[in-house]
Amino acid sequence: MFLNPVLAMHIPDGFLSVAVALVGWALMVVLVGLALRETRDKLGERQIPLMGILAAFIFAAQMINFPVAGGTSGHLLGGALAAILLGPWSAVLVMLSVISVQALLFQDGGLLALGFNTINMGVITVFVGYAIYNWVQALPGRAHGNRLLAAAIGAWVGVEVAAIATSLELVASGTSPLQIALPAMVGVHALIGVGEALITVGAIAFIQQTRPDLLGETAKKAARGSSWIAVGLLIALLVVFLSPLASPSPDGLERVAADQGFLDAAQDAPYQLLPDYTVPVIKNEALTTIAAGVVGVLVVAGIGYGVGRLNSHGKAGKRGHTV
Repeated sequence: MFLNPVLAMHIPDGFLSVAVALVGWALMVVLVGLALRETRDKLGERQIPLMGILAAFIFAAQMINFPVAGGTSGHLLGGALAAILLGPWSAVLVMLSVISVQALLFQDGGLLALGFNTINMGVITVFVGYAIYNWVQALPGRAHGNRLLAAAIGAWVGVEVAAIATSLELVASGTSPLQIALPAMVGVHALIGVGEALITVGAIAFIQQTRPDLLGETAKKAARGSSWIAVGLLIALLVVFLSPLASPSPDGLERVAADQGFLDAAQDAPYQLLPDYTVPVIKNEALTTIAAGVVGVLVVAGIGYGVGRLNSHGKAGKRGHTV
């Protein structure tokens, strides 16, 4: 029996040794501290609500697994998308909000493994995706300034590098040998990365057509009006209502763990609040998933917005800087 099918690259406790997991926690604390420092008093009236909306959308989108070859599924990670819209340091805080809520509220990903889950999905995808995005846009010829092509390549490469990092963490923990973990993770996530690229491009194209003031140079000014905030939150909630349609096939890491014989090493969470994205008092399978998703969307939206607002020290409106 596979783990919760809405997992992405979330590592459960038991896959990493305690020593490796503690290194992940130490790195996460340092990187989150840097993110808070780099964004302090630099978030404008566009970035702060957008952090909440993006956190909500990414959380909702991560509930919908799409099928890939070989009876495997994947879903959006969202790091490149967040970095393109917000800049990398703000994107790290958005991804931290999502991944932390998934672990603490929904028992999605281990508590000990939270450090490397945050680094893999919320730091590597952010900075690699953003770097590739900017590099492709700067290339001469037809690629120059092509935002959608750059977003697609950045999103795909970010997923692949995160998969490589995950495999190395498994190797360092003694969970799987390098010659097995690395090709298996890279191979399956090459396909999952295509889905990541398509969803990222779709989101960027939609924003480009409907709210171009949230992109590029014009984003240095506060976005016009506030109706886009309500629309963005509504879109995230609508995505949640599609979550019962998610593919039941195992995700990339689950598939590799099952194929390579270390799936049984996964440990259950020490407590359960809304386990496997369900509300225990609701018995209908579709309704319980939707209800849990709505709770998650509202919680991460509030956290994403709150982190931005608190880190601005009330000065966001005076500066309006981008990050």
